[in-house]
Amino acid sequence: MTSPAPETPAASTEPSASRRTVLRCAALAGAAGLGATACSGAGGSKGPAVPTAPVDLGAPADVPVGGARLYREQRLVVSQPAQGQYKAFSAVCTHAGCVVDKVENGKVSCPCHGSKFDAATGKVLQGPAGAPLPEVRVKLADGKLIAGPDA
Repeated sequence: MTSPAPETPAASTEPSASRRTVLRCAALAGAAGLGATACSGAGGSKGPAVPTAPVDLGAPADVPVGGARLYREQRLVVSQPAQGQYKAFSAVCTHAGCVVDKVENGKVSCPCHGSKFDAATGKVLQGPAGAPLPEVRVKLADGKLIAGPDA
């Protein structure tokens, strides 16, 4: 007695994805993942937004009277609204955690989503950030600007 031949599956009426479609979707998914990473702040700040120990910023003459200076490596912005009066703020944007990239005309700018802050007060001038830059204590000691918790 012979066994019956195995049945072959019926042809599917569902369209199958072409190789091109699969590769296109994979590329789009990868690009979406990069976009999500950029928006998550993963490329921005690493560590706390404000110093946890004193930070030596160097000579006070580097901060112009009536202006401000970005200390990108230390993630700080220091302004001098009047001669000898210093104010410091975190340079970490309160929107997505990116480090701001420039100070021009009294405005601190974030490159990630366009937020702008007042360099003298830390207040939000343009969103999407909704909170001001956190203030950081700063003092003049031994001819140097020192910022952080013990300043």
